Amino acid sequence: MVYAVVRAGGRQEKVEVGSIITVDRLSAEAKKAVTLAPVLFVDGDTVTHDKKELAKVTVTAEVLEDLRGPKIVIQKFKNKSGYKKRQGFRAELTKLKVTNIAKK
Repeated sequence: MVYAVVRAGGRQEKVEVGSIITVDRLSAEAKKAVTLAPVLFVDGDTVTHDKKELAKVTVTAEVLEDLRGPKIVIQKFKNKSGYKKRQGFRAELTKLKVTNIAKK
């Protein structure tokens, strides 16, 4: 069993070949390959977390699409003072499919 934990968009994701992940928006076009930075690499019983050894590991993924997350509504209210504030937010996201995890 081969998998890696990669740093993607301020978070860490556990990925295997063929897995689809959603990360913060990347500046890459659809159907292009991107490289993700590994934090941990597991190959069977061997666990690698040393920086020098991780420099030899490459995790590549293909950009499937750019999308937007669900709308989050932020409301603030203070009783008896007439203060109301309403604000919305939608995250800009990118969907990736991991194509290769290799060690040189």
